Order: sequence, then C-alpha cells, then structure tokens
Amino acid sequence: MQSMGVFGLGAFGQLLVRHLAPYFDIKVCDPSPQAAAFAAAHNVNITSLAEAARARYVVLAVPVLQIAPTAKAIAPYVRKGAIVLDVGSVKLGPTQAMDAALPEHVRILGTHPLFGPQSARGGLAGLKLALCPVRGFGVPRLRRTLGFLQERLHLDAFESDAQSHDRDMAMVQGLTHLIAKVLDEMEPLPRRQTTLSFDYLVKAMQLVRGDSDALFKAIERENPYSADVRQTFFRLIDELRTSLERDDEN
Repeated sequence: MQSMGVFGLGAFGQLLVRHLAPYFDIKVCDPSPQAAAFAAAHNVNITSLAEAARARYVVLAVPVLQIAPTAKAIAPYVRKGAIVLDVGSVKLGPTQAMDAALPEHVRILGTHPLFGPQSARGGLAGLKLALCPVRGFGVPRLRRTLGFLQERLHLDAFESDAQSHDRDMAMVQGLTHLIAKVLDEMEPLPRRQTTLSFDYLVKAMQLVRGDSDALFKAIERENPYSADVRQTFFRLIDELRTSLERDDEN
C-alpha cells in the first residue's frame, strides 16, 4: 500500500481520509485538537510535517491562502518522483505557488473536487473532480490517475487547466455562494408554500451553508475572475431594479 501524506484535517480533509484510507497508508499533519479527536476516532496516524511530506502522494488539504506557505515548508522533505496536489477551489494562484516552491523532481497536480462534505453524504459516485496538471503528468500518468478516480472512486473526473477552471468557477461558485449568503441572511424563509424552483434555491443554499468563511473569501477574492463576474451580476441587478421602479412610477 502506497503512502499518502495529508496536510489539513478539516471538513474536506476528513472526507478525503475516509474515502482514501482503503487504498493508501495515510499519515496526517495537523496539530489542531479537532484533528487529534478525528484521528483517535478513525484510527488515523497524526505525524510530523517531515514524515507526512516524505510520502509518495502529498495532499495539501489546507485553505487556499495556506497552500503557498505549506508548499514552501514541505519543499526540503518531498522525495524524488512524489506527487503533490492541492484540493483548493481556486487553481491559478495555488498551482503557480506549488510550481515555484517545490523542487523540480516533484510532480505537481492541481485538483478541485467540485463538491463538499454536504454533497458527498451519499457517496462519491458521479461527483465531479477537475484535474489541472502542472508538472510531470504526461498522457500515460494522467490516464492512470483518471482511471483510479473513475473506476475505484466512481468520480466524474476530467482534465482541465487552471485558467479555464478559474474562469468557470468565478461564475459557478462565485454566484452560487453569493446568492446563498444573501438567502441565508433573509431567514426565516417559507418552507410550506413554495414552488419547486424556490425549493431548488433553498437546497443550493443548504449545500454551501456549512462552508467556512475562509472558503467563501477564497472563492470571491483569490479567483482573479470573480470580481468581474460580481460586477456584472450587481450591474444587471441594478438595471433590473431600475426597470421595475420605473414601471411602478408609470
């Protein structure tokens, strides 16, 4: 069984460990009391930064703003041919940070699971996972990686690139989380006398309600395309409001 070092045992790190434990010897680096409690309950090894960084696969399951410093911290310890990957919601900044910090003998893969713990409560089958190869991933290796993710974990895994990923996510995640934040502030919402379309909006809000404030800020601030999407959205809202108010006056 090949080794895997996981940095960060937050909500997504815990999800990752649960599903990958049958396939890898997992060692976790996370000094928090919450990580220690999870590790004790799930027979997970908490270890040092150096030991986790020496694994065959190294997963940076840390907040987006922590990817660069974590990559720098593990750089002296990662072994030749190791695969280092992140699971952040933004890809341009993190992949560039890993490429700059990690030695040339390391393979780098940016990934974004397009789901969270709430979406994965029923399992991983059919959930989407974007892979953005950075370094050391030729066609054969990428195919093997996709094969494992698709055949063993039953994920809808596919290749992408950091730029197109962030451009799409600025709308897909940026708008979803923005609207969800507003709906959450409008609680209590109707629950009985609702339409199907409204129920879908509420369900979307509930799927991201448990996400951390750090994740929301990363989606809105660290994605270089999010600001333009927000500005367009707010402009169209203002135009619609102006149009409605003009109609009321007439």
